[in-house]
Amino acid sequence: MRSGPSAFNRISVCLGLGFLYAPIVLLVVYSFNASRLVTVWGGFSIRWYAAVLEDSQILDAIWVTLRVGLISATVATGLGILAAVALARSGKFRGRTLFSAMIYAPLAMPEVILGLSLLLLFVAMGIPRGFWTVTLSHATVTLCYATVVIQARLARFDISLEEAARDLGCPPLSAFLKVTLPNIAPAVAAAWMLAFTLSLDDLVIASFTSGPGATTLPMRLYSQIRLGVNPEINAVSTLLIAVVSAGVVAAGLIQRRRLKSA
Repeated sequence: MRSGPSAFNRISVCLGLGFLYAPIVLLVVYSFNASRLVTVWGGFSIRWYAAVLEDSQILDAIWVTLRVGLISATVATGLGILAAVALARSGKFRGRTLFSAMIYAPLAMPEVILGLSLLLLFVAMGIPRGFWTVTLSHATVTLCYATVVIQARLARFDISLEEAARDLGCPPLSAFLKVTLPNIAPAVAAAWMLAFTLSLDDLVIASFTSGPGATTLPMRLYSQIRLGVNPEINAVSTLLIAVVSAGVVAAGLIQRRRLKSA
């Protein structure tokens, strides 16, 4: 008869969760602090959320970040599907090892090296830094993450379903779009969410590849926090946490509904 978790395991889990989430809880609580001093509680207030809505620089940075995230995540997911299909179904082709290494290299490479490499590339090609250089950089970096997620799902997919559709006269591309893609849709959605979240969070690569008019929210927050912690930063961070949490909850609910209907 197996016993439950020991007291040591329970304490370890509680300490680990507390270490991870206590700072986030404090940040959310102090985003409603009426005092300008971030470490002194001055009563409940939403003044800093109102201040965010009146700060044009923060709003511009949020808009740039969302556009970069949406476009780069979509591009990375689309290319990730193609790369995953090549790796999962093409067998051993010439150059497979090099192709795999190029796809997965950003997973192990420091972001500073990636940012500097992309910067040198854009300078060598004479491309002015701005919104599109940041977007292309984020799509390049998040492509590997999207490929890993989608390839893992394709490896478990029953290829006989697609083959049956092709035997019934469906062209290969149409069979993939009508049979395979709907079945791997949860993995595609997860890959997109991961790429979008990584884009929202990035600071290092955006700092190397951004230009005038392309300041992302992490860059704006970092530049402000160097001058001192402003309670407005707590409010912006709380809004980001709320957006990401809502996306994760929505994805979980959609996945649960799909499992129930299956």
